[in-house]
Amino acid sequence: MPRFEPFNAIRYAAEVNWDDVIAPPYDVLSEDDVIDLGHRSRHNITWIDVPRGDDNRYKVAAYLLQEWLAKGVLVRESQPSLTIYRMDLTDASGTARTISGVLGGLEVVDEGAGGVLPHERTTKKASTDRLDLTIATGANLSPVWGLSLASGLTAALAAPGDPVGEITVDGVTHRAERVTDPDRIAEIRRIIGSDDVLIADGHHRYSISRTYRDKVRKALRRNDTAAEFTLAFVNELVDDQLSIEAIHRIYDGISFDQLKHDLAGSFTFEPMTEELGPHTLARMVTDQRLVLLSPDGKAQWLVPRTGAFEGVRDLDGAWLEHALAGSQAKVNYQHGLDQVLDQLKGSGPIGKPAGAVLIRPSSLAEIRRTAREGLLMPPKSTFFTPKLRTGVVIRPTARLPH
Repeated sequence: MPRFEPFNAIRYAAEVNWDDVIAPPYDVLSEDDVIDLGHRSRHNITWIDVPRGDDNRYKVAAYLLQEWLAKGVLVRESQPSLTIYRMDLTDASGTARTISGVLGGLEVVDEGAGGVLPHERTTKKASTDRLDLTIATGANLSPVWGLSLASGLTAALAAPGDPVGEITVDGVTHRAERVTDPDRIAEIRRIIGSDDVLIADGHHRYSISRTYRDKVRKALRRNDTAAEFTLAFVNELVDDQLSIEAIHRIYDGISFDQLKHDLAGSFTFEPMTEELGPHTLARMVTDQRLVLLSPDGKAQWLVPRTGAFEGVRDLDGAWLEHALAGSQAKVNYQHGLDQVLDQLKGSGPIGKPAGAVLIRPSSLAEIRRTAREGLLMPPKSTFFTPKLRTGVVIRPTARLPH
């Protein structure tokens, strides 16, 4: 089972306004987003987490981290702590909820070793950006999101810790609370360490942490450094602690007529008279059907044929992989109905999209089954919301010798 450890956190000083310095994760930011955040403050976390410039950008990021520490913009705490991170939101169904998890150091384990498990197949990422940034700064800046299969974590996090800060963005309030009490830390560690942790978001970051750990082990000839862990947010895998949305499929490389032909072996098509909207996504769940969109955004229902998916896992992504197994269609991924419609108007990697399929969010039961049976979902099966913010806490890690 995975170890989960407190650490001597680096945080923004108490007088720093979080509205100026806290940012979304690096992998959802556009160039314009980065520019806008940088204009808010010269101490915005993106100046370090999204390095600008030429080949020296990672050295500049490392310099800024040390400069902000020296000037007191950032403070390195002398006492190890965990950080409770809460997100207050109203989800897509209109339900108010609070997601409570904890930020700490999650053990970095070898692939296939168990304890920390992937939940879906991942697409290849050739970029070495996160590794280069970790080497330069000696820090974990953006957390991995892990789901604990152990029961009791939500209850253990219910009592407040010492307030650190909060920020409200896009209707979501992000709150952080410091926990330094040894007994409470021990209880949280015990719960997380009693069962597997499933990676919900940040598979690439976790893989990079494994690569970095191995570099540190080789360079220092030790396996007891801070590089044995990486920054992670862990919350309990229960329904009221998760807000899951779908990542829809956009297809190109073939015509729309060919896409329909390729889907027809597994689905029937029914006309849709209602206007697309959030209610459509809700009806997809209740009626157990998908939606096919033509290049001009016109919609029709995709209804699974009886027996078409016998022996196939009850996941829309798996259904589509099965239905299009012999197709020449190339798949891309997009979250959000409006974003899908916008992308249909443009051009994909191969050309103008042939069409899109709206899918349903993965169920909690299927996510849990994935973990317990050691299975993997298709790529981009789940979109966990809201996105964690970067800059709430920075975790120092072992440094490579220069």
